[in-house]
Amino acid sequence: MQKTVVLNVVGLTQSLIGKHTPFLAEWAASAQGATIQPVLPAVTCTAQATYLTGKFPEEHGIVGNGWYFKDECEIKFWRQSNKLVQAEKVWEVAKAANPNFTCANMCWWYNMYSSADYSLTPRPQYLADGRKLPDCYTYPAELRDIFQQKLGTFPLFSYWGPKTSIESSRWIAEASKITDNLLNPTLTLVYLPHLDYNLQRLGPSDPHIATDLHGIDAVCANLISFYEARGAHVIVLSEYGISDVSNPVHLNRVLREQGYLAVREERGTELLDPGVSTAFAVADHQVAHIYVNDKSKMAEVKRLVEQVPGVEEVLGGEARTKYNLAHDRCGDLVAIADSNAWFTYYYWLDDKRAPDFARTVEIHKKPGYDPVELFADPKIRFLMPLVAGKLLKKKLGFRTLMDIIPLDATLVKGSHGRIPEDKQEWPVLLTRNMQMPLPSSIQATDVFHLILAHLNVQQKQEAVPA
Repeated sequence: MQKTVVLNVVGLTQSLIGKHTPFLAEWAASAQGATIQPVLPAVTCTAQATYLTGKFPEEHGIVGNGWYFKDECEIKFWRQSNKLVQAEKVWEVAKAANPNFTCANMCWWYNMYSSADYSLTPRPQYLADGRKLPDCYTYPAELRDIFQQKLGTFPLFSYWGPKTSIESSRWIAEASKITDNLLNPTLTLVYLPHLDYNLQRLGPSDPHIATDLHGIDAVCANLISFYEARGAHVIVLSEYGISDVSNPVHLNRVLREQGYLAVREERGTELLDPGVSTAFAVADHQVAHIYVNDKSKMAEVKRLVEQVPGVEEVLGGEARTKYNLAHDRCGDLVAIADSNAWFTYYYWLDDKRAPDFARTVEIHKKPGYDPVELFADPKIRFLMPLVAGKLLKKKLGFRTLMDIIPLDATLVKGSHGRIPEDKQEWPVLLTRNMQMPLPSSIQATDVFHLILAHLNVQQKQEAVPA
């Protein structure tokens, strides 16, 4: 088998490769490139599951970064178990072709309890006193100790939240190199999230993105040089492109105002109560799954959502097959935002009634994706002393809330999830393997077959992209 490495450079598009990415620009000039027609929703978990199975969401079941777990009546985001992906993975196909094949999954999602040979994923420690300590999960378990002995603790707070930086991508890159030196996997999947942060904060048109491009270019130069020196074929790809936006759309507030969404009051705050709601939206960037518990209300809910400014399209029933989304986990209705809009999870009508987690980085308790977690509240005076005081209280064992996240969705200037009309905003795939001619555009499901082809795993002819 041919040693292969896949670098997932989140948010990379053809329009971003140029003077601010000198290494990637030079490397791409001698490579083949294709734009990838995004899967819908074009979000992390769905895109990765599609790349790694060669199936659409209607088959692999990953309909978003989160969804409504109907048997538990709970909305859950960012689950970790690979058993949620209901299709055969690329490493399983390769292992069946050659028992000596091994795979290292370095921070791609649904990382835990998979059949991959080696894995790494962020996994904080949640202590009883309310503290959240940076940590990671590895398989085998001893890899965690090796990584943290050589690299320090996984930099969780630079991986997500207001303090995100290039540090987390560098850490993952160095951990990938350590894994290769120790274990020499046949296939390595490396996740490099750095561009995702300021592209969402500032939007791709902001000139400050140049600094982020230079940073990730240096990480890619380091990794590609390392792996090519070891005889590996390197694939550079991305999951989605990020578009400029300026219009946050609050679907749950609309549903609540019309009497469809129910809340539960606790300590003067409000919690979304999906189990007794007639209808509610699970917002995920520019796509929202709308679950309608009372099916007799389906048509009127659909009409209501279609009339909301910022909503481009609402699909229900068989119409969801247009985007290969008709899985049981999918919303009864699927709303797609306009190119300039994105969907918030906000359901409260008065910020004073917002739940305590709304002003914190809390990716598991929020019933939807919240990019506002990338910001510290600009209204807070003397932010750093405030944070330092809260951290000191936590270290002393006192319970305190790190409530520094704003509730102003207009701060977000970049989003993704819909399929952009402009192919310059589509994700890309680049490879220097010239033995398989690439068309100018491929489907997201083709990535699976291209990885196998790079590994020299024989496939049926009709499965390989034309």
